[in-house]
Amino acid sequence: MSHVYFDHNATTQIDARVLDAMLPWMRTQSGNPSTRHQFGRAAREAVAQAREQVARACGAQAAQVVFTASGTEANNLAIKGLADYLPQGQILTSAIEHPCVTRSAAAMRALGHTGNSIAVDSHGKVDRAEMKSQLIQPTSLVSVMLANNETGVLQDVAELAELARAHGSLMHTDAVQALGKIDINFNELNVHAMTVSSHKLHGPQGAAALILDKRVDIQPLLHGGGQERGLRSGTENVAAIVGFGLACELASQQLADYQSHTLSLRTQLEAGLAAMNASIFGAQSTRLSNTSFFAVDGIEGETLVVALDRKGYAVASGSACSSDSTEPSAVLLAMGVQEELARGAVRVSLGTQNSAQQVADFLQHLQQEVIRLKQLSAMAA
Repeated sequence: MSHVYFDHNATTQIDARVLDAMLPWMRTQSGNPSTRHQFGRAAREAVAQAREQVARACGAQAAQVVFTASGTEANNLAIKGLADYLPQGQILTSAIEHPCVTRSAAAMRALGHTGNSIAVDSHGKVDRAEMKSQLIQPTSLVSVMLANNETGVLQDVAELAELARAHGSLMHTDAVQALGKIDINFNELNVHAMTVSSHKLHGPQGAAALILDKRVDIQPLLHGGGQERGLRSGTENVAAIVGFGLACELASQQLADYQSHTLSLRTQLEAGLAAMNASIFGAQSTRLSNTSFFAVDGIEGETLVVALDRKGYAVASGSACSSDSTEPSAVLLAMGVQEELARGAVRVSLGTQNSAQQVADFLQHLQQEVIRLKQLSAMAA
């Protein structure tokens, strides 16, 4: 039985061209980028080229790119590093942020900051009016993700950033799910900091970046040899950074084709889901073209994920970083979805290698499993 991968929001297969670019930095002797001999200079130049590639994909300048080992680290650096320089005040995060943002904000209570959540509406969009009312209180930092990892819903980050700036607050956005899927321009988003990651766009795991407004002060999380302009000490992972850079370049070149292909597949998928009377979360909002988050009434999401895996389909019940949790999706609960329905949530996140035939076959197997599971439920009642 062949297996079909429908979980691209969790991670993606490394592009063969990216791997080819990385291999020389792993197979042969390469230097530490901080050293001055020819091996070190070559490594330093490779990192500099990758920095340019990442910057171009983000609509930023190379000097604004700070490499990290993961999106989680970059988000921690943004929240903790910025808050460390800011006067005590509240840190606002949307109710649908990744735990690495919300928990970083909570950790800043030790420095006298307070953490508060901005509500979202039933379509998964940040409540702008509530955010405006919350900003009446002294606010150090606001963090709102650009694209939600579960629903795929896109936020109006530029407008929210304008509102935050008008109240004297810094603005951060987690764009990990957005890079490679939509066009991103750091300056147009009007934020002070933005997180991006490699493994969501067919680059290697172990490489990410924080894009920074050069006018803001930030405290490093890691102290040491002063790499990354003193903002992220530690010997650079040259191979992963090289791969990240090329993955960004390739994603930018292929963006239009990616969006067209995945949107066609998602449209096909959701037509089939609608025929099954499935609830599609965030369907009335602008979303990532590859993402569909749905539930079939009366079917447990985790049960369905396991059943579909046995049929050869890799899907998810929510965020990969929360997959060990038995609780319903916090994103859906924040959207006002009833707990029972939220427990049934399943996410399909499509990629360029997926086909219309795979989607058609998936829908057939999904319907069969739904019928089977409902029959089992009825027998057990």
